[in-house]
Amino acid sequence: MTMTFHMRAFGRATLVVATALALSACSGDGGGPGEAALDPTQGVPTPQVESKPLGEIVGQGSVKVALVLPTSASGNAGLAAQSMRNAAELALAEFNTPDIQLVVKDDAGNAQGAQAAVQAATDEGAKLVIGPLFAHSVAAAARVAKPQGVPILAFSTDANVAAPGVYLLSFMPESDVQRIVSYAVSKGKRSFAALLPETGYGSVVEAAFQQAVAKAGGRVVGLEHYPADRGKMAEPVARLAESLPQADALFIPDTADNVQTIVGVLATNGVNLKRLQLLGTGLWDDPALTRDASLAGAWFAAPDDSGFRSFAQRYKAKYGSEPVRTASLAYDATSLVAALVKTQGPGALTSETFANPSGFKGVDGTFRFRADGGSERALAVFQIDPGGARVISPAPSSFGGQTAQASAAPAD
Repeated sequence: MTMTFHMRAFGRATLVVATALALSACSGDGGGPGEAALDPTQGVPTPQVESKPLGEIVGQGSVKVALVLPTSASGNAGLAAQSMRNAAELALAEFNTPDIQLVVKDDAGNAQGAQAAVQAATDEGAKLVIGPLFAHSVAAAARVAKPQGVPILAFSTDANVAAPGVYLLSFMPESDVQRIVSYAVSKGKRSFAALLPETGYGSVVEAAFQQAVAKAGGRVVGLEHYPADRGKMAEPVARLAESLPQADALFIPDTADNVQTIVGVLATNGVNLKRLQLLGTGLWDDPALTRDASLAGAWFAAPDDSGFRSFAQRYKAKYGSEPVRTASLAYDATSLVAALVKTQGPGALTSETFANPSGFKGVDGTFRFRADGGSERALAVFQIDPGGARVISPAPSSFGGQTAQASAAPAD
């Protein structure tokens, strides 16, 4: 199946998940080391999202669930919040009158706001919190919710804020790394090298890379870090080039611009890129890479976007605009909670239920929460070809043969 980059670029360009960029552009506090860059305006027209009143109620059900988002924050954070709020409303509408009432609370994108929002929501009887979006807000929300036994389904990509009862429904970079390394090993690659950006994202990915290679029975034969300044990338890239004859695969988890720069420096240093299998993460989901002949045949892991495309069409039909990329997370969180309440009652909103190893099916494929609050996704592997990318290994529909629950999908 050949996937063109038109819709794939839309997905990642509207909100580049798990990038090395900081969240400081979105709020006064920075995000955690693995946090996402909120940029719904990158590459596509800015979504025109109708502003909703603060503290509103969505749905008529009896089970109260807090939806905590930075709806009053300026810039990209506020735009993302409004789109995610709409996605949650869409989930309830498509679920055919579930017994859920969303209590929308604004955290203004900061820790103090998150703490106050969750306190107000639990005082009003909320049995679960969906959100917040940023790592520092999640940590603050947990300080209020956990002592009361109220679970949290948050959207941060920073694994440091995950904990039992605080589950991260997001695009975790660790999932990308695990998938691409395990696939490479299954295809006979055993010796790995890596070039990693000197960023928080790079640190998260490095730890995941070392672990994934060891788990798969491979070995790391070379690893170098490079600075954000492209003028200073040449030296560490040249150092790694000396060890590349021992490698079967080279992992470069960065954005398209930096990957292209690095590949150019490698070629300058005489590296035979045709002999190496180039590997990347979902950040490679970018049309620019298909225009670079040196990237032809490279592999990267990312969600299969067929579910998101369908979701985006339904969202646009209802709201007249494109959703930001993380809107699907709010849709899935709301659908999951609605399904659990419908099938098992409000007593199902517990850590035991959310940590079901079988996982759940959502817009972006199958996912599951770990007992420690982190999450895993079943991802596809793509190969970069001229003019597009094609799936060479479809996303698994389950984890380890266990049948995923359909709970994140709307009821008929």
